[in-house]
Amino acid sequence: MKRPQILIYAKPPRIGLSKTRLAKSLGSTVSARRIATALQAKTLRAALNGAWDTILYTAPDKELDNSLGGIWPLHLERRSQGPGNLGDRLSKGLREAPPGPVLFIGSDAPDISTALLRQAIRELNRNDAVFGPAQDGGFWLFGMHKTARTKSPFYGVRWSGPHAMEDVWANLSDDAKVGVLPQLMDIDDADDWAIWQGRHEAEVEAHTEAQTHTAAANKKRGFFDRLFRRR
Repeated sequence: MKRPQILIYAKPPRIGLSKTRLAKSLGSTVSARRIATALQAKTLRAALNGAWDTILYTAPDKELDNSLGGIWPLHLERRSQGPGNLGDRLSKGLREAPPGPVLFIGSDAPDISTALLRQAIRELNRNDAVFGPAQDGGFWLFGMHKTARTKSPFYGVRWSGPHAMEDVWANLSDDAKVGVLPQLMDIDDADDWAIWQGRHEAEVEAHTEAQTHTAAANKKRGFFDRLFRRR
């Protein structure tokens, strides 16, 4: 398989450029900017740590040389998203990608990881396309094999709604084999953030409790080991 490309679609986390819904629903531009910055940092860490080429598609064009204080590393290739709606901008990335596996991600999913990106590429080894579904009917990842005859699946899509993944899937060929990754949450507004925080805190609590039980069991085992050695 040819070397995959991962295209990240992200704008600088400035209110007015991105995360306007999040800022409005939180009632705080400062909090929204902090969350957006953390999400981008997590996405970049995941995407810059694998056997693939990573390209950042951003907007507006004046931001192409921005480093966001190191969140966008200087060595990271950047390209313009170009004009038009999301379908136009994704189609531009598809046109500019070489033949082979090409994957599209945003920067809204706090649980994205290098392991999940590797899983997506493994799915493309045995499928024509792959989706990472989001809880809102959209997707946090889409990947496909590009050939010289590939047509963009991003036109005629009802973006920012519950039918986005369904519409892109419907644009694939009828005989396309499609892999599906675990569903992740996209953070679009305050409700999403609150739900994700609640789940994350519950997972941390459960992990901490499991570690406590393990430590207690090991301590008890150590006591009996010492006891038996004395006999």
